[in-house]
Amino acid sequence: MKKGVLLSTAGLIIAGAIAANAWAERDDDDRDDDGGSYAIGLWGDLPYSDLQAQVGVPNLIADMNAHKLAFTVHDGDLKAGNGTPGSVTPTICSDALYVQAQGYFNSLRAPAMFTTGDNDWTDCDRPSNGGFNSLERLDHERALFFSTPFSLGQRKLRQEVQDASATPCKGFVSGTAAGTTAYKDVPCVENRRWDHGGVTYVILNIQGSCNNLCDTSPDPVEYAARNAANIAWLKEAFAHAIAHDSAAVMIVSQADPGWNLADVVGGGPLRNPKTLAETDGLPDGFQEFLLALRDEVIAFRKPVAYVHGDSHYFRVDKPFQDSLGRRLENFTRVETFGDNQGNGTNDVNWLKVTVDARSREVFSYQTQIVPGNRTAVPAP
Repeated sequence: MKKGVLLSTAGLIIAGAIAANAWAERDDDDRDDDGGSYAIGLWGDLPYSDLQAQVGVPNLIADMNAHKLAFTVHDGDLKAGNGTPGSVTPTICSDALYVQAQGYFNSLRAPAMFTTGDNDWTDCDRPSNGGFNSLERLDHERALFFSTPFSLGQRKLRQEVQDASATPCKGFVSGTAAGTTAYKDVPCVENRRWDHGGVTYVILNIQGSCNNLCDTSPDPVEYAARNAANIAWLKEAFAHAIAHDSAAVMIVSQADPGWNLADVVGGGPLRNPKTLAETDGLPDGFQEFLLALRDEVIAFRKPVAYVHGDSHYFRVDKPFQDSLGRRLENFTRVETFGDNQGNGTNDVNWLKVTVDARSREVFSYQTQIVPGNRTAVPAP
């Protein structure tokens, strides 16, 4: 069985690589833009089990490929929070995990974007995940997924990459003795931006597990550098959107940072909606960023969509408030479908977003329940 799974995974990876090479160095910013509306696909927090890796995600990718999509974005977490003993697909933070993910992304016909998740780097230091150095795993992802200014996928889309000169992130120093940490300044190459059809899109490396301030081995030095870089990239993205008269901004990150005191379903931290201070006593790795985000959203005035995963609870809502407790009307939170491992392949689905810069709200959302992944209620 293991041999068959490995062959199947290898075939997927090889097929993706061949297709990717055929389209290498292609800049497809305007491929699906006819001056009107276009569609994108959002997914994340997958796969979390052998069944999802072998059946659910391939079904999802085939379903995405059946649509004409301008691009797709996976909002983080390539695996479950802990490794699964006896699994036949990669479930710890070994190199094989990222190779499997690369095969998925490069089997997508549309340009494929990805933002890292806590389960695929921040939490890799857990013994159940193989006890890796988290920062080393992040650097591995940077080298594998973000080594060029182009997306993944069978078609390529060129992206702007954050300049490291002013706000670098921290990287791993090879040869560091066990139990110690050394840092070097590196570019935050995972932070990306692109324009398509009159809209500005931006990816930020913002993580669950308190944004690397809690869990097995908190790293406040790494957090501080990346948080400063994220805020700088956020501000630059909005300045770019204003300068280019973008109709809207869509931001994609992994973490559910928590938005208010009523957002109790799923797992994001509770916070005072006026001050944006976290109320659960855990280290707050998000308040400074959320305060900056709120200022930018209010100043921009046009639609802003914030896409994240992390809590595994699909929703499209408006939980963000100003300092007086008033709803920010131009802000929409979008949480993608995520693993529901107890229900087999259930929730291995994706979200189709139709984007029309000429419309008032710009973004409209349609769930895509993959017929082959229906579990509780089989497809008719």
